[in-house]
Amino acid sequence: MTTLKTDLNLTDADGFYERLIEAHRGLDGPASRRLNAKLVLLLANHVGDAAVLDEALRIARGER
Repeated sequence: MTTLKTDLNLTDADGFYERLIEAHRGLDGPASRRLNAKLVLLLANHVGDAAVLDEALRIARGER
């Protein structure tokens, strides 16, 4: 079974965060939430493993 990587795995975490913030610049609340939802669904599709996604949901909710 594959598990979620929770240790830093981004080659440029700060750069990604800056690009994420920039992607939201100028968006109102609903448009920002749509961007987040689309990004989550795109990344979930890329991950593809339901068990890993379920683990991510639990961790995101603080349920570890």
